Amino acid sequence: MPRPADHPAAPTARIAVLLANLGTPDAAEKGAVKRYLKQFLSDRRVVEIPAIAWQPILRGIILNTRPAKSAHAYAQVWGEDGSPLAAITKRQAERLQDRLGEGVTVDWAMRYGNPSIPARVQALKDAGHDRILFAPLYPQYSGATTATAVDELGRVLADMRWQPAIRTLPPYHDDAAYIAALAEDLSRQIEALAEMPEVLLLSFHGMPERTLHLGDPYHCHCRKTARLLAAALAPAFPDLRIDTTFQSRFGRAKWLEPATDTVLEQEAKRGTKRLAIAAPGFSADCLETLEELAIRGRESFVGNGGTQFDALSCLNDGEPGMAMLETLIRRELSGWI
Repeated sequence: MPRPADHPAAPTARIAVLLANLGTPDAAEKGAVKRYLKQFLSDRRVVEIPAIAWQPILRGIILNTRPAKSAHAYAQVWGEDGSPLAAITKRQAERLQDRLGEGVTVDWAMRYGNPSIPARVQALKDAGHDRILFAPLYPQYSGATTATAVDELGRVLADMRWQPAIRTLPPYHDDAAYIAALAEDLSRQIEALAEMPEVLLLSFHGMPERTLHLGDPYHCHCRKTARLLAAALAPAFPDLRIDTTFQSRFGRAKWLEPATDTVLEQEAKRGTKRLAIAAPGFSADCLETLEELAIRGRESFVGNGGTQFDALSCLNDGEPGMAMLETLIRRELSGWI
């Protein structure tokens, strides 16, 4: 039977992968950073203080003081193609598209800022993608990262009359492909250093300690990643001491420890002269790796007596990381392609 003349066109039967990362301001300037921070710090998954107590602090103090400082930090790492996190995530999507071929569309989005998850999900659905693999690029699960990204996806679906079928990429903190990619990439970088470091710090983004006691598995996931990665690196670097730390403390609450900034200062004061730092929990280099670790971390370590400080890059869109991402994505697409 032919389609009725008044039947609307409805393209279907297409498959998509939507990579998602945390987010970034649209520009390295105060106004853009303020908009970004307002969205980010208003998320109840990120700040679990009751809104009636938190919002006056956020709007009355933080958004009037922090944006200028953060904009200065962003300006130090901003590139010709904009935010490092956005630029790298875009390249990851493009290179994954090349690997998966024409049968799957690969797109990318940010939880906070642009391109937004609602905008990209709607665009994919409008283009006929009725099956979408949503892939938050967080190896270690946290309510403040993976969960809030999935929350945002759920809000998009709640407003859709005709929803696409959805799958989500699970955390991959202990996946063999992830550990192997990290070991390969970090080994290459360490071997290229002028001198072998005495210590390698594995710095993960911090979380308030209370999240651990409330049942968030993030701390355990980070520790397991660190154990597996240290074991994978040990044969090639038997004399390298590998420790785990947590960075980016914010506010007065107790956070996961040991703190990266404290350990950097202590290591230098204890006589460690050569130190390297890596951030295996970040899928792409961003403000926290390029400014907090590579710039401020170096200042602290060298300023307290260290001589060689090397900030190692994230997996980004390099070959080990892209091969790992293809492995994970193809696994989750099984049955669809």
